[in-house]
Amino acid sequence: MASDADVTEKSEQTGPADGAPVAEAQAPPKRPKLKTARDMVLSMAVITAVSFGLYLFAPGGDAGADPVKPISYEAEADLAARAAPYALLAPEELPDDWRATSVRYRATDPFGATWKLGFVDPDNEYAGLVQANGDPAPFVADATQGAEDTGETVSVGGEDWAWYEGTRYDALVLEGAEVTTVVTGTAPRAQLTELAGSLRVRSAGQ
Repeated sequence: MASDADVTEKSEQTGPADGAPVAEAQAPPKRPKLKTARDMVLSMAVITAVSFGLYLFAPGGDAGADPVKPISYEAEADLAARAAPYALLAPEELPDDWRATSVRYRATDPFGATWKLGFVDPDNEYAGLVQANGDPAPFVADATQGAEDTGETVSVGGEDWAWYEGTRYDALVLEGAEVTTVVTGTAPRAQLTELAGSLRVRSAGQ
C-alpha cells in the first residue's frame, strides 16, 4: 500500500519517465528577407493598381469633368457699382456658355480703383474685363500683359476701341476721361468684341 508521500510524488510528476528521450521544440523556418521584401512590394503594387482603377472608373469620377467652376458675380457688381468713382461696367445678356470665373473690386490699387471680372468663353479661352481710373499707360500694359497698340480700332456700341495685340493677350482698350476700360485675354478678337458689346453701366441693386 502506497503512502501519502508516494501519491503526492506521482501526482506532481509531469515530465517523461526516466530515461525517455526528450523531443526538442523546432522553430518554424525563417523566410528569406529578400523574399519578404519582394512580397511587400508586389502587394503594394496590386493595392495601388486596384485603387487607381476604382478612382478612374467609379461613377461620378473626375475623368472628363469640366474643370471650370463658374461663379456668380451679381452681388459683387452691385457693391462695386456703389463704391466705384466711375461708371462701372458689367455684361448684360451674355450667353450662358460664357462662364464667370473671377470677380474683384479694389478701392485702392496701384492703378486706382480697380474692377476686374474674368470669364471663360464658349471655347474655354480666357476673356476679362478690367477697369481703373489711374494712369492709363501702366494700367493698360499690366492688364494686357504687355500687348501693344496696333493703331487699328474696332467699333463696339458706337465707340471706337483701340485694338492691341500681344504674345500672351490681345485686347480692346477704351480710354475715357474718368476711367480706362480693357477687355483682354486669350480669346479671339470676335469673342473679345462680343464681351465688350455686352457691357452696360451697372446700377447698384440692378
